[in-house]
Amino acid sequence: MMITDLGSGEGFSAGRRLVLVPHIAYLGPPGTFTEQATRILTEGFDADLLPYETVPQALAALRAGEVLAAGVPVESSVEGSVPATLDALISGDPLIAVAEATVPVQFDVLVRAGVTADQVRTVASHPHAIAQVRGWLAANLPDADVRMASSTAAAAKEVADGELDAAIAAPLAIELFDGLSALARGIADTPDAITRFLLLRRPGALPEPTGADRTSIAAVITDEVGTLTELMLELSLRGINLSRIESRPTKDRLGEYRFFLDFDGHVADARIGDALSGLRRRCSEVRFLGSYPKADHSPANVRPSASEQAFQASARWLARLREGGVA
Repeated sequence: MMITDLGSGEGFSAGRRLVLVPHIAYLGPPGTFTEQATRILTEGFDADLLPYETVPQALAALRAGEVLAAGVPVESSVEGSVPATLDALISGDPLIAVAEATVPVQFDVLVRAGVTADQVRTVASHPHAIAQVRGWLAANLPDADVRMASSTAAAAKEVADGELDAAIAAPLAIELFDGLSALARGIADTPDAITRFLLLRRPGALPEPTGADRTSIAAVITDEVGTLTELMLELSLRGINLSRIESRPTKDRLGEYRFFLDFDGHVADARIGDALSGLRRRCSEVRFLGSYPKADHSPANVRPSASEQAFQASARWLARLREGGVA
């Protein structure tokens, strides 16, 4: 995917053109799946990738204008949504998603050159990674002491430094440290596990509709009987496919929740715009998080009554009525 609308990194100095390479943040450290996804999301765009220790730090840099965009994980098929990303998205100035990517999550077991499986006494990784390979570890390294690391790349560094025998790491990690080799490749208890990542930027021109788009919002509903059902009806009555819904506490008061929703379509589509208007009337707060092409390019399945043509025809009909005409 080529990104062309993230902004300019060009400036001028002493009457001569000075080209400044733009920067794009991502959840670090280097050698993780997030770096891999951010590379995919910014392919063809000349930018340096900058790792940040946490999602809030990466998004704070984006909000401050220190970087043009930020790549962050949002959802795992094994572990579910990433709470740190959801919370950071709504805890500051608005940001919007302009692209998404999905990355298969399979790990390599990295050791120092020459180390064999029977010599592995310690193995480490990030807790989420350990959770996805426990079966493999029990079958292949049953006697190894399993330890937790701050990231998969940090575990690989500890192996390279001689502090551990093995690391469960993303494939990119082997490129970062000298003297490492792969004891095993492509391991995962769930072979088809994937993680979804978003490329975020500050508000501006949206990606053009493609017919295979996703819209993301966060909405706070009033504490009344039936309000969640009414929220769902705004989508279902317009034939909109809801692909994800998840609640997170607003942290303002006990029992108040914010709902994160993903659904098929683009804000430029009549049915999506109509639904968002309805949600804004019903909800105490709605934050638009972006409309962007889906990673799998699967087109939205739109029933005839919710098509652009149907909305345009009904709008013309209503206009005739208001002008005193005959329907």
